[in-house]
Amino acid sequence: MTVLVLGDQLTRQVGPLADRPDERVLMVEAREFAARHPYHPHKRTLVASAMRHFRDALRDAGRAVDYHVVETFADGLDAHFDAHPGDSLTVMRPSSHGAADRLRDLVTERGGTLDVVENELFLCSPAEFDDWYAENSLQHEDFYRWMRRETGYLLEDGDPVGGAWNFDEANRETPPTDYEAPEIPEYPPDETTKRVQREWSERDTDEWADPEAFRWPVTRADALDALADFCEHRLPDFGPYEDAMVTEEWALDHALLSPALNLGLLHPAEVAEAAIDAYHEREDVPVESVEGFVRQIIGWREFVRHVYRVGMPNLADANRLDAERALPDVYWDGDTEMACLATAIEGVRERGYAHHIQRLMVLSNFGLLYGVDPHELNRWFHVAFVDGYHWVSTPNTVEMGQYAADLFATKPYAASANYIERMSDHCAECPYDPDATVGDDACPFNALYWDFLADHEDELRSNHRMGLVYGHLDDKRDADELAGIRERAADVREGVRSGDVERE
Repeated sequence: MTVLVLGDQLTRQVGPLADRPDERVLMVEAREFAARHPYHPHKRTLVASAMRHFRDALRDAGRAVDYHVVETFADGLDAHFDAHPGDSLTVMRPSSHGAADRLRDLVTERGGTLDVVENELFLCSPAEFDDWYAENSLQHEDFYRWMRRETGYLLEDGDPVGGAWNFDEANRETPPTDYEAPEIPEYPPDETTKRVQREWSERDTDEWADPEAFRWPVTRADALDALADFCEHRLPDFGPYEDAMVTEEWALDHALLSPALNLGLLHPAEVAEAAIDAYHEREDVPVESVEGFVRQIIGWREFVRHVYRVGMPNLADANRLDAERALPDVYWDGDTEMACLATAIEGVRERGYAHHIQRLMVLSNFGLLYGVDPHELNRWFHVAFVDGYHWVSTPNTVEMGQYAADLFATKPYAASANYIERMSDHCAECPYDPDATVGDDACPFNALYWDFLADHEDELRSNHRMGLVYGHLDDKRDADELAGIRERAADVREGVRSGDVERE
C-alpha cells in the first residue's frame, strides 16, 4: 500500500501521511503538466522545489519515498506499477474538478486501485458545506458567520469579539505618504531550488520574468517563519490598509501566505489561530486587523473552494454578459501608461503576485469593462500567479471579477477611476486624468465604465444595487454626453486591442 502525494498536498500534519506513518510514499513531478501553459517561472519553481524539499524531509524522517521526475503523470504511474504491480494507492481528493476520476482511471488502467479520501487541507468538508448550503443561499457573509460559529474563532460567549461580525468598513484606509511598510522576509534559492531553475532553463519554454528573483518559501520551516513574521510585523496594520494600493509598496502589510497555504505547507487552522493568538496576547493588534485576516482564511478561501466544487462544470463555460474579446497583450507585457494597470502587471511579471484589490479592482475590473472573454482572463490568472489554481481563480475571476456566472455575485464589480484614485496613489503620477471621461488624457477606466453600463443596460438596470449608477447614466444621456463617452470607449478598446494603449 502506498500514499500518493500530489504537488499541492505537501503536508504531514493531516491526511494519509499522518494516518499511515509506515506506508511507502509516491510522488510524481510531471514536466508536461508544468509546460502545458506558459506558467510564470516562479510558479514552476515553487511547485517543483517544494515537492522536492518535501520528499527530502520525508526521507530524513525515515519514510520510503518513490519520487519520479517524468514527462507525464502516466509515465510516473507506469514506473511505480512496474516496480509494485497491483499496488493500492491512497490520495487526498484533488481540488480540481474531475481530477479524482481521471486519476482513478489512470491507476485502474495499470492494474492498481485508488482510494480517494477527504482532503483535510481545508476546514470545511464537502459534506458539511452541502448540509449548510441545503438550508442557505450561496452568500459569503452568511457562510463566514457560520464558519465562525463552527470554529469558535473570535467569539466570546457566542458573540463576535468587538461587537460585530465584520469590520470591513474600518479596513478601507490608505496609508499616509510617509508610511513605511515592514520589510518582507525573503527565502533565497538553495541548491535544490537552483537545480529546479537550471532544469527549466534548459527547456524551450516562454519565460516572462527573472527566474533568479524567486524568493517564496518552499519548505514548511520557511512557511512557518513567514507566518510568524506576518503576525509579528504586518498583522497590526493589515486590516486598515488591506484594500490600499501603493506604488512603491507591492506587499504593504499583506500576509503573502497563499502560496504556502495552497501547497499544503501551512494549514488554514494554524494560520488563523496564529493571528488570533497574536490578537489575544498583544495590544498592538486591533480587532479589525485580525477579523479581516481570519475572514480571508476561514471565510473567503473556504467559500470559493466550495463555490468551485458546486459550480463546476457549468462555471467553466459561464458567460452571461457574452464577453468575447480576446485577452489583450497588455496583460502579458504591461505596456501601458495607465499607472494602476502597469504597476499591477509589473508585480505579476516580477514575482507572480498582486494583492486581492489589485486583482479584483484593477486587473479584473479592466477585463470586465473592456469585455474580455472571462475564460481567457481566468487562464491568465491561473498561469500568471504563484498561488493560482483552478479552484482559486475560477470563482474569483469568472464569477466575482467578470460577473459571468450566477452563483453568488449580486452585482458586477465594475468601477471607474474614482475608486482607484480613492484607494491608491497611482493617479497622482499617472498621465491620465482620473476626473476626465472624454479626451485623449481622460482615464480609460471612466469611458469604459459608462460604456459598460450602457452596453449591459438590459441585463443590469433592474438590479437593485445598480439603481444609483443607472440614474447617473440617465443624466449623461439626457445631457447628450453618452455618445461622446461611448466613442471614447471604442477608441480605448481599439487602442488596447492593437497594442497602442498610450495617449495620442
